[in-house]
Amino acid sequence: MGYAMLRSGSVLDSVTDDEPIELVRLYVSRKHLGGGVGAALMRVCINEASRHGHRTLWLGVWEHNHRAQAFYRKWNFREVGTHVFQLGDDPQTDMLMQLSLSE
Repeated sequence: MGYAMLRSGSVLDSVTDDEPIELVRLYVSRKHLGGGVGAALMRVCINEASRHGHRTLWLGVWEHNHRAQAFYRKWNFREVGTHVFQLGDDPQTDMLMQLSLSE
């Protein structure tokens, strides 16, 4: 149905809140989109991040993935910058977003 992955460690400069952890992946299969799987995975990620003492959840989302951006905004993530990465010969731009877990 889906999966999520968190990673602590390196943080991009645009992420400025305290004790950050990255939401590296939140994936829901096309068949299960809109069925609450993404929300359940996000709740688990937030709970796990908080349980381990993190106060900020951050992520990068492709600038053209408007559905994902809307999902993250619904969870109160806010844009804090951009990051360009190379995908083969194509430079891709991710929006960097973060969520304060202490609010």
